[in-house]
Amino acid sequence: MAEESSLESSEKEEIDSSGGGLGDLASMDSIESRWVIQDDDDSEIGLEDDNDGFDGTGLESDEDEIPEHRLIRTGPRVDSFDVEALEVPGAPRNDYEDLTVGRRVLLAFQTLGVVFGDVGTSPLYTFSVMFSKSPVQEKEDVIGALSLVLYTLLLVPLIKYVLVVLWANDDGEGGTFALYSLISRHAKISLIPNQLRSDARISSFRLKVPCPELERSLKLKEKLENSLILKKLLLVLVLAGTSMVIADGVVTPAMSVMSAVGGLKVGVDVVEQDQVVMISVAFLVILFSLQKYGTSKMGLVVGPALLIWFCCLAGIGIYNLIKYDSSVFRAFNPVHIYYFFKRNSINAWYALGGCILCATGSEALFADLCYFSVRSVQLTFVCLVLPCLMLGYMGQAAYLMENHADASQAFYSSVPGAAFWPVLFIANVAALIASRTMTTATFSCIKQSTALGCFPRLKIIHTSRKFMGQIYIPVLNWFLLAVCLVVVCSISSIDEIGNAYGMAELGVMMTTTILVTLIMLLIWQINIVIVIAFLVVFLGVELIFFSSVIASVGDGSWIILVFAVIMFGIMYIWNYGSKLRYETEVEQKLSMDLMRELGCNLGTIRAPGIGLLYNELVKGVPAIFGHFLTTLPAIHSMVIFVCIKYVPVPVVPQNERFLFRRVCTKSYHLFRCIARYGYKDARKENHQAFEQLLIESLEKFIRREAQERSLESDGNDDSDSEDDFAGSRVVIGPNGSMYSMGVPLLSEYRDLNKPIMEMNTSSDHTNHHPFDASSDSSVSEAEQSLERELSFIHKAKESGVVYLLGHGDIRARKDSWFIKKLVINYFYAFLRKNCRRGIANLSVPQSHLMQVGMTYMV
Repeated sequence: MAEESSLESSEKEEIDSSGGGLGDLASMDSIESRWVIQDDDDSEIGLEDDNDGFDGTGLESDEDEIPEHRLIRTGPRVDSFDVEALEVPGAPRNDYEDLTVGRRVLLAFQTLGVVFGDVGTSPLYTFSVMFSKSPVQEKEDVIGALSLVLYTLLLVPLIKYVLVVLWANDDGEGGTFALYSLISRHAKISLIPNQLRSDARISSFRLKVPCPELERSLKLKEKLENSLILKKLLLVLVLAGTSMVIADGVVTPAMSVMSAVGGLKVGVDVVEQDQVVMISVAFLVILFSLQKYGTSKMGLVVGPALLIWFCCLAGIGIYNLIKYDSSVFRAFNPVHIYYFFKRNSINAWYALGGCILCATGSEALFADLCYFSVRSVQLTFVCLVLPCLMLGYMGQAAYLMENHADASQAFYSSVPGAAFWPVLFIANVAALIASRTMTTATFSCIKQSTALGCFPRLKIIHTSRKFMGQIYIPVLNWFLLAVCLVVVCSISSIDEIGNAYGMAELGVMMTTTILVTLIMLLIWQINIVIVIAFLVVFLGVELIFFSSVIASVGDGSWIILVFAVIMFGIMYIWNYGSKLRYETEVEQKLSMDLMRELGCNLGTIRAPGIGLLYNELVKGVPAIFGHFLTTLPAIHSMVIFVCIKYVPVPVVPQNERFLFRRVCTKSYHLFRCIARYGYKDARKENHQAFEQLLIESLEKFIRREAQERSLESDGNDDSDSEDDFAGSRVVIGPNGSMYSMGVPLLSEYRDLNKPIMEMNTSSDHTNHHPFDASSDSSVSEAEQSLERELSFIHKAKESGVVYLLGHGDIRARKDSWFIKKLVINYFYAFLRKNCRRGIANLSVPQSHLMQVGMTYMV
């Protein structure tokens, strides 16, 4: 079930991808019409309420065949659970879409304290690490190193992230798993087979308008969907990138705080490294203790501190340029990079590991995007952050031109004597703020991976009532603190921590480059030359940097690699175990023939009340239900199979949340409800509110189902056979839009004065005729049947609602490989036992719970 939240449902705002720039390439939708997928038999399935796993009578079917599709153009989208008849609601809006100018400025101000802390503190250590690997021999070495830093800043943070990658956001959500989710929405690459065609009819999904590159995109989509190897490779890549993000969340606080506190050794001669480590530990404990107060609150508090810090960087830089050597402006000529490598050869290559530190925090620009808008991040970086950083680096270089011996503490040595202690204080505050940057990015990434089935469920607290993306994960927060303290105490050298820092950053950067390349090909569908240029330039540069840091892995930075491997193992084992469990539940689900043989009493006594049976199956009757039937002396008079399902979109609108279908005929009183959530959705329903919402949606479904049947010209029976179904039907309304007969909204249409054309899409021709009303006797009989069923639901609700929880565990078969037994029986079982239960956040009383365990052999 979804995670814990402090947001009320009514306060949630719908989210859309940020517009403008390259973002327009990923979200080009037509207001007048849209592109949908059509079956080969011309039956239109572009609407939400299709027949996934159900036959034409609205009953579940065991048929899992997926027909071939093709693109067609149809009318505006209709949301199936919108209560207004045939009303086409507007597109979801971004949280930041209609902000005033003042609010936008405030938002840009907040980004300083959340997004740019990491990259903002990089001048504390970049030159120090670079010159520890390639000592300064002459002035030209300083010019060459500065040129390398300046062009790295322009190439990686500015061009790659700010101008390109930010536009690859998933409706305002950034990070590795947001990219994976975006790809999953356009190609079925998930290894857990719980996709439904109805998922693509959620309004958050965006289908690309066809263009000349569409054929190439479809070929890539087909290869990704049909190749199990490519699916696994893509998942491994995403999990590896995510593990590096988590590792980054550990090493960023260690590096930032240690480098800031290390300035005491410049100001006070008696301070040794051991004292620096102790003070850093105290600062880190304080930092992680304040994390629970949230991004908005902390962003407003620390925003002024970061503004002062960036002004200090610029001021010190200008002072040093004027006082020492303004010839460092020559570094804007890239030829000095060539001279730097020519003079220092292998040492210059090692220095690349320190140079990449100037771009650390670039991934946070994207990963923390869920907290702010694209425009606010771009505006702040281009107008404030980048100029201040460049002035800061140039000022340090100007100082080092005449003071080669101070390269080991380049920043603090370049600070004017009168300003040293105020700058030291501001630097430590900025370092603490920077440490939060990747921590918040890690929270976002873990939340996304949990929703997509790649990380065990954890307690997640939403810290803002205004913006859903601002979260806090207590367990992960203290876990990161513990590992961070281990790193600080075991690796006390800034140079070694810097190497580990660069390794983690580059791992995430390379993952992002590959995923954005796939998005360019599959979704943006831009010219292949641009795609190849992007991949070759950025992946090539990152591989060169990575070759430098990996060569120094033996100096202590291997600890971060080990930590990343452990996190990768946890995520892969969880995904692997979840996949096996789901596939086993699908294989062992109860057949419809067995349900018919049991009869409407299900072979037991039907007691008054409603039973909500939670399971993860999106189709069929779960095997755990059979376990309930054989274990319990009676079963409830109405049973609803509730499936909480996350779909690869950030937000599912409330009016598209529930998808209902009958299981068997009316007399069984069995229903399936799929409650769909995006990975950014927040929930705070208590069990009473959830029950009320569920029953109200069920009643709407039954009413609309009855009204749809009254519109059927051939009068479908309550049969569970597909032979009675001649094919999907489509109604053309007065505005020219198409609507599926399976969509409940059709029943709300009241404008019967205008002609409605009904066409059978399963035939090769279309028949046009006026709508024929049913006879009075059939209408009366249908109304009586409807009232009887609604009355039955009300009586069952009054008798009480019980939550039937089936805990399905898996064990490896005795003849399985030893590795599989180890992974499933111990590692996965441990993770599943200690993760957060899905029902936890509903606060259901124990008297309303009924649990049955079942073990599957895999």
